[in-house]
Amino acid sequence: MVNEYDGDASVVTVEVAYAKPDEQVIVAVNLPKDATVGQAIHASGFLTRFPDIDQTTLTVGVFGAVVKLDQPLTDGDRIEIYRPLRRDPKDARRIRASKQ
Repeated sequence: MVNEYDGDASVVTVEVAYAKPDEQVIVAVNLPKDATVGQAIHASGFLTRFPDIDQTTLTVGVFGAVVKLDQPLTDGDRIEIYRPLRRDPKDARRIRASKQ
C-alpha cells in the first residue's frame, strides 16, 4: 500500500487493479480527497510496472463502470485498468459455435 497520506482525514483510500491473463495485481493507494482516477493510476506505479499499458488508449472503470481519467475519487473506490479485447466477443462466439 502506498501510504503518502496515511492517517489524514482529508484523504481517500482506493484500490487500483490490473489483470493480465497470468497475473492479477491490486494495489491500495492513499491520495488527497480531490484526487482523480488518473492520479490514482499514476500513484499505483502500474504504468511503470506494466509497460504494455498504453496511456493513449487507456480504458478504466470504477467497480465495472467505465469512467474518464478525470473522474473524482470516492473513498473505497476500486479502479480497474482494462486491457484491449483481443477479438470482438461476437466473432469469438461465432467461431466457437462453428466448431461444435
